[in-house]
Amino acid sequence: MVTRLVIHGRVQGVFYRDWTVETAHALGLAGWVRNLPDGTVEAMVEGDGADVEQFIRRCHEGPERARVDHIHRSEADGAGLPRPFERRS
Repeated sequence: MVTRLVIHGRVQGVFYRDWTVETAHALGLAGWVRNLPDGTVEAMVEGDGADVEQFIRRCHEGPERARVDHIHRSEADGAGLPRPFERRS
């Protein structure tokens, strides 16, 4: 299962990407996370369906200083995302 997430809210400058990497590692997921120019954070995540769902639930909370307003989710084609999950610029 490959899922693309775009996380909206106060998610840049609050260690959201680092938190995302730690969370994905804990769940054994592959993929990456990066900031987008519009202030959102994009993540591509691959793994077992239940683990991906748990990851998304946790992304709604994020790190302490973050505020997640909305997560846009879409299924993505492909497989073979980076393992371990990585942070991109």
